[in-house]
Amino acid sequence: MLTQRLAELQVKLQYLDTMYRARQEDLQQLTQHVDQSAIASDNISTFTIPVPELGPDVRQILKNMSGMNAASGVNPPVKLRLPSSYHFLPHLLDDPSSLRLAYMLSKGRSGVSVVLGVPTVRREKQCYLMDTLQNLVEGMSPKESNDTLIVIFVAETDLGYVLQIAKDIEMRFPTQVESGLIDVISPSPAYYPNFDKLRITLGDSPERVRWRSKQNLDFAFLMSYCQPKGTFYVQLEDDLLAKPSYVTEMKEFALAKIARKEPWFVLDFCQLGFIGKMFKSAELPWLIQFFQMFYNDKPVDWLLHSLIYTKLCNIDKSHDYCKRDKAKLWIHYKPSLFQHIGTHSSLKGKVQKLKDRQFGKVALFFPHKNPEAEVHSGMKHYKQHTLENAYLGENFFWGLMPSPGDQLVFKFINPTPIKRFFFKSGNAEHPADKFYNTTVEVLPVENSQYGSNLNVTSDHFVIVGKFDDIGVAQGVVDEALGPIQTLRLYVHSETENWAILSEIHIQDELSGR
Repeated sequence: MLTQRLAELQVKLQYLDTMYRARQEDLQQLTQHVDQSAIASDNISTFTIPVPELGPDVRQILKNMSGMNAASGVNPPVKLRLPSSYHFLPHLLDDPSSLRLAYMLSKGRSGVSVVLGVPTVRREKQCYLMDTLQNLVEGMSPKESNDTLIVIFVAETDLGYVLQIAKDIEMRFPTQVESGLIDVISPSPAYYPNFDKLRITLGDSPERVRWRSKQNLDFAFLMSYCQPKGTFYVQLEDDLLAKPSYVTEMKEFALAKIARKEPWFVLDFCQLGFIGKMFKSAELPWLIQFFQMFYNDKPVDWLLHSLIYTKLCNIDKSHDYCKRDKAKLWIHYKPSLFQHIGTHSSLKGKVQKLKDRQFGKVALFFPHKNPEAEVHSGMKHYKQHTLENAYLGENFFWGLMPSPGDQLVFKFINPTPIKRFFFKSGNAEHPADKFYNTTVEVLPVENSQYGSNLNVTSDHFVIVGKFDDIGVAQGVVDEALGPIQTLRLYVHSETENWAILSEIHIQDELSGR
C-alpha cells in the first residue's frame, strides 16, 4: 500500500508540474504582451526590458571585444515564435471564439485521479449514449465516483441538439450531475475547418476523410479540456459496456507500473479502436499536438501508432525490434475492461460488428425465482427466447417488433399478494431492444372496491408502473389491492426495434422472494 501511495504521489507530482508549466506559459505571454505595449508607448526611453545577468567569463569576452560590432549582438530585442495550434489549424484565427466552449454543464470538479472522456455525435439510427453512461455510473463505487470525472463531449454545432442531450443527461442522472461526476461540453462552430476543402488521403472517400478528420479534432478538443482535470485520462466512446470496478482496476494497474518504474505511454484496456486507452494527463500534449498536425492524414488510432513509432523506433533496426520496443510503451491489459456494443457507426452507412474477444462473456439475462404462473404473450418470439423460459430464469425473452395492444401476461396459479416487481429490458449485446411506452398492470382478485386515486383500465386492470427511458419498470403494489391473480405488461405504441426482457422479478409477500 505504501509503494502504491508513493507511485500515486509521483504521478500526481508530474501532473502538477505540467499545470505549473502551463501557468508559467500564461505568465510569460502576459509579460511579453506588457513588454510589447511598453515598447510601443511614449515612455519607451524610461522602460528597460530585463535581461539575464551575464557571467564573468562572458563579461571578460565582451571587454576584449570593446569597439567591435560583434559585441552588440548580445541579448538582441528579437524573440522566436514557436509553432502553435494556429500554425496547424490556421482557421482558428478567423474567429476569436474558435477555442471557446459553446456549451458547458459543470460543477467545476478537478484534481481527480481518473478523467473519462466520452465523445458523442448525432447518429443516423440508434443512440447508445444513455445506456453507456448508465453502465459507467453503475460500475463505480461511491469512493470511485468521488475521485472520477466523466466528460461528455457533444461534438455537434447544433446548439439545440446539444441542449437536448444535456437536458436528457441531467434528468436521467441528476445526482451525478449535481455532485460534479458528469460534465457536458460542446465546441464552438468556429473550431472546425471547412471540411469540404480537406485533402483526400489514403484513397478514402470524401465522406470518410471528413469523418475521421473531424474525429481527430474532436479528440484533441476533448483531451485539451480534460488534461488539467485529473492525473490520468481514459479515452472512451459512447457505445460501450464496462466491467464493474473498472476505475479501480485501471488505476491500480497504472500505479503498479509506476511503482515498479516501468515506463509506459498508453495502457490499453480494450483491444478495439481507441476505446479504453489510458494516458498520463501530463503527457496528453504530445497527443493533442500530433492530432492537430496530422488530423487530415490518418485515423486517430493510426496516429497513436505513428506517434509511438516516432518516439522510439530505430530506422536502422528491424520491424520486430521496433514491435518489441512499442510493446514496452503500449501495454495491453487482459482481460479487457470495455466492450464495444454499438452496431451503427457515426459514419453514415457504416456497420460496426467487431467485438473484443478479450472482454469475455457478459450476462445477457438475470434469473430469479418467481411465483408459479401461466405465462403467454401475443408477441412472436425469436427462436428459443420464449416468455416461459425467461420467467423460469433459463433465458431472456426476445419479442419481434412490439405493436400497440401487445401483452405479456403472467397469470398466477395461486392469487398472490405482490410485494414489488422489477422488469429490465434490453441487454449488453442489444441495449436498444427495450420496451418503450409500456405499462405494468395488475388484476386483483377483489376488483370491485377500487379507490378513486387508482388508474384503472377498461378491463379492470390497475396500472402500477411503466418502463422508463432506460428500459426498466419497477415499483410496489398497494397492499390494499390484496391478492393479485394476473400481472401483465401492456404495449401502447409500436417501436422500430425488437424487445428484450432480460430480467423478471416478481416478489410476493408470503415467501419474501
